[in-house]
Parts: sequence; structure tokens; C-alpha cells
Amino acid sequence: MIYRLIIFLLINFGALAFGGFFTGKGVSSAWYDGLEKAPWTPPGWVFGFAWTTIMICFSFYMACLWPLTTRKNILISLFALQWLLNVAWNPAFFYYHQVGAALLLITGLTLLVAFLLAWYWPLLKLKTAYIFPYLLWLVIATSLNGYIWLKNA
Repeated sequence: MIYRLIIFLLINFGALAFGGFFTGKGVSSAWYDGLEKAPWTPPGWVFGFAWTTIMICFSFYMACLWPLTTRKNILISLFALQWLLNVAWNPAFFYYHQVGAALLLITGLTLLVAFLLAWYWPLLKLKTAYIFPYLLWLVIATSLNGYIWLKNA
């Protein structure tokens, strides 16, 4: 279990680091600061705390799920798609300022994580709770992205 957990921690935090490369100044950038944001937008520090917690929990989720699934190729494909959507959001939103494209990416990611939760529930049962922070945050983040798209287009 510990070996799998370390592998998934490295892959998941690698995604954050890679995506962060395209974030630049991110929430402290002049572009982002000038956007009309949702009233429920959390302070900037919450984003880092949330993603750290999410990736730790998601790594536990994947480490628990890996030995239980017999169709590892499907799990690898879903995990890889999740990774790509997660990483792609940062450059779409912060680097290219393509808020609509970013909204499509994060909506797809939200739906994919919801699918993972539902599809693998029978195998993981209560351990499915490890993916709840990811899904909850994605619902919030999707709403924030959607608000920015609606108010700043």
C-alpha cells in the first residue's frame, strides 16, 4: 500500500507542479485581479490548501482502488484523462486567459471525478470518501470559473 501511495502522491503532486508552471502569478496576477469574481470566491491561500488536501486524499483513493480493480487498463485511462484535464486547466485559464475553454475542461474533470466516485463505489465502499474532497472542490471551482465566464465575457 505504501509503495502505491507514494507513486500516486508523486504523480498527483507532479500534476500540480506542472499545472502550476503555467499559472504564473495566478490569483495575484493583474489579469485575475481585474476579473469580476463570484462573491463566494475564497481567499487565495485556500486554493493551495485545498489542492494539497485533495491530492493527498486522491492518492489514498487511487492506492486503495488499484489492487481491487481487475481492469487496470480502464483505471489507467480514466486516471490519465483526469490528470490531463487537471493540468490543462491552468494554462487555459491563467496563461491563455481562455475562460470558456477552461470552463469546458473543469466541467469535464468534474464529471469524470463524479464518474470515478460512482463507478468504483462498489469496490471501495466507505473508502470512496477519499475522493469526496476532490469532487466537492471541483463543483466549487466549476462554479467560480462559470461565474467568471458569465460576468467577464
